[in-house]
Amino acid sequence: MRDRGFEEGMEWAPQTRLGRLVKEGQVTNMSEALESGLPIREPQIVDALLPEIRDEVLDINMVQRMTDSGRRVKFRATVIVGNGDGFLGLGEGKDVQVGIAIKKAIDNAKMNIRGLNRGCGSWECGCGLTHTVPFSVKGKAGSVTVELKPAPRGLGLAAGGTAKKVLEIAGIKDVWARAKGETRTTLNFAKATVDALMKTTTMKVK
Repeated sequence: MRDRGFEEGMEWAPQTRLGRLVKEGQVTNMSEALESGLPIREPQIVDALLPEIRDEVLDINMVQRMTDSGRRVKFRATVIVGNGDGFLGLGEGKDVQVGIAIKKAIDNAKMNIRGLNRGCGSWECGCGLTHTVPFSVKGKAGSVTVELKPAPRGLGLAAGGTAKKVLEIAGIKDVWARAKGETRTTLNFAKATVDALMKTTTMKVK
């Protein structure tokens, strides 16, 4: 994982209304930005509001396409970003160079960032802290279905592979996870896990 902020020596000139509000100090945190209803179209908005944002590359694939001039090869990167405290984004990027594909994926993930609800939904715990999901949720992408269930404090992440990485960067510390389908497809596995986490916002939790 890598911490990412503003690049040294680069001055950000906002091009969108939300970007200008952030630069002027009228929007001071990510919750306010999301509640404003304005789209996040600049990754620098996330850098400014979540300076502790981290990113992790989940997968890099080589994709090929036939054109009139012959076979064209590109790399597709899948990346997640999050602050480890309730904000999460998933993004993809393509380019003929791996590094540029990863940078595009990171920027895309930042512009897709969302907030999720955490709590203590486990009947075995009842500590009242925000360490797990508040209730059972399911997410689906392609053939993959992921179910997340509240777990008692101290259990850890009973999840494997891609799901565990997504849960960690989202700030979930304890959970029971079950996955069905073609989980070897990293992108769908990640999307299903993110979809399940976003379902935590469908109910208001005190």
